[in-house]
Amino acid sequence: MGQYHKVLQVVGYQNSGKTTLMEQLIIQAEKDGYRVAAIKHHGHGGMPNNDQSKDSARHEKAGAIITAVEGDGMLRMSIHQQEWSLATILAIYENFDIDLVLVEGYKKEKFPKIVILQLEEDFSLLKSLENIICVLYWPTYTGPACTQFPAFSIDDSQQYMAFLRKEMGQNHAAQ
Repeated sequence: MGQYHKVLQVVGYQNSGKTTLMEQLIIQAEKDGYRVAAIKHHGHGGMPNNDQSKDSARHEKAGAIITAVEGDGMLRMSIHQQEWSLATILAIYENFDIDLVLVEGYKKEKFPKIVILQLEEDFSLLKSLENIICVLYWPTYTGPACTQFPAFSIDDSQQYMAFLRKEMGQNHAAQ
């Protein structure tokens, strides 16, 4: 209990590539020797269905030792209660021997974030979110250039993964 876990969020609108990026991060973190847990937020209303469970299964297949999906008060660990906050789920994860928790979604939380921009209107995320560490943008993104955060093309995985490996590794040696 009380063990420090690095938490890193991946946020963006629906179908922006969050789950694919989560897979890449999980695979890389596992290669780097980290024990990884993953949490997916189903933020589009309703309880998680098989599609969200498929995303959680993708996290597991990528190497996450613990996975969960939450939506409409249901945490897909077969535990029901009125509502699940990210803080409550992270408290449960404190009981496991992990180094890194990767979170897909929960835009309003204050953990370090990777923001994915796909369309011009997605730029509004950069104005409404806190603790952004970098931005990944699709070729379809035609909005303003992002100059206040490190920004990488989603097609240049070598460059952004080098940056994110450093971010995932911060504080790992101190544990």
